Amino acid sequence: MLSYFAKRAIGAFERRWNYDASYMRDILKGAGVGAILPLNALGKISQYRRNVPAAVYYAAKVTASLAADCGACAQLTVAMAEAEGIEPATLRALAMGDRGALAPDERLGYDLAIATTARQDAGDTRGEIVRRWGTRGLVSLAYAIVAAGAFPAFKYAMGYGHACERLRVNGNVVSREKLAV
Repeated sequence: MLSYFAKRAIGAFERRWNYDASYMRDILKGAGVGAILPLNALGKISQYRRNVPAAVYYAAKVTASLAADCGACAQLTVAMAEAEGIEPATLRALAMGDRGALAPDERLGYDLAIATTARQDAGDTRGEIVRRWGTRGLVSLAYAIVAAGAFPAFKYAMGYGHACERLRVNGNVVSREKLAV
């Protein structure tokens, strides 16, 4: 019975986001519903956003997704950002790693994601994020970065990872040639 609902939920997710969730179907088939539930928990982590503007949140999330090098995951993150009303120019700048084209607030999310994925100190950036949006804002960005990297890592471990060379933003292909991560 739970398997039936899980299949329906996977199908609905695929249709809503134009996303291939074959890896989820294979997990469900081979390991059962219990193996899908942790992915749901990870999805909840990836949706936590408090006190921080959507554009800043997605600047961190898209940048971390691109650093994890999963084409489908990065495209999914861009689609979710578009659904939240993030400007195409912002998403193009993120896809190209063009920090200078980002608004100052967006740069904070971008800089935190770059530093975190490169395992570099982000003390000043973190401090400014806490000053502007509090600890809840910082936690939101940290969860966005963690989840954006976890899904691609999981998919690669399962044999479903794919490198991304270009993304579609607002229906147009954007090259990742300049990506700085």
